[in-house]
Amino acid sequence: MEREAIRDGMREALEGRAAFYDALAALYFKPLSQEQVDAIAAMDLSAYEGIHELFDKGARDVRRALARPDSGTRQDLAVDFTAAFAGTSSWEGRYAVPYESVFSSDEGLLFQEAYHKVHRLFRRNRIERAQGFDYPDDHLSFLLEFMAVLSERALRALDTGDAAEARAQIELSKNVLRDHVLSWFDDFEELALHILKTPFYRGVLSMSKGFFLFDVEVLDEMGEELASL
Repeated sequence: MEREAIRDGMREALEGRAAFYDALAALYFKPLSQEQVDAIAAMDLSAYEGIHELFDKGARDVRRALARPDSGTRQDLAVDFTAAFAGTSSWEGRYAVPYESVFSSDEGLLFQEAYHKVHRLFRRNRIERAQGFDYPDDHLSFLLEFMAVLSERALRALDTGDAAEARAQIELSKNVLRDHVLSWFDDFEELALHILKTPFYRGVLSMSKGFFLFDVEVLDEMGEELASL
C-alpha cells in the first residue's frame, strides 16, 4: 500500500508538472490571444500557492494585471511581449530574447554553443519541432516543452512499472533544468525587467523562477522515491 501511495502521489506530481511547463512554454512563445488572456484571468493557481515565495509574488502580479481586463489589455500585453521577448526594444544595447545562446555566450548571439548542445540533446531524445516553428532550438519555450515531455515520459514509465526508466527521465529533467534553464534564466530575467512595462510579464518571470526552484526539490524527491520502488 505504501508503494502504491508513492506512485499515486508521483503520478499527480508528474501530471501537474507537465501541464504547468506547457502553460509556461506558451507564455514565452508568442503574444497571447484574447482567449488565452481570458483563460489566464480565470485560472485558479491556489494549488500552487506556497510552493515558493517568488512564485507567490509573481502570481499576485499576474492576478493584479488581469483583475479588470478590458478591450486594451491584450494589446498592452502584446506590445510588452514584443518589446522584450521578440526583441523590438533594448536596454543598453542588449535584447531580452529568450535564447540560451544569447545569455550563455560572450558574443550574446544566436546559434552559439548552447544552441548546438540543445539541438543534439533534442535529437538524442527524439524531439522534433512541428513545421512552421522556425525559432532556434534553444528558445526557452522549446526547453520548457521538453520538460513537459520528459514528465510525460516518466509518467508512462511509472504506469508500466518501469521505475528505472522513470528515474532516468527524472534525472534528465534535473540536468536540463540545471544546465539549460536555470543556468541563464537570472540574466535573462534581469534584462527583461528593464524593458517590460506591465506587471503581467514581470509576474510571469517571477512565477517561472519560483516554479523552477521548487521543481529542483520535487525532482530530487522523485529520484529518491523511485530508487526505493
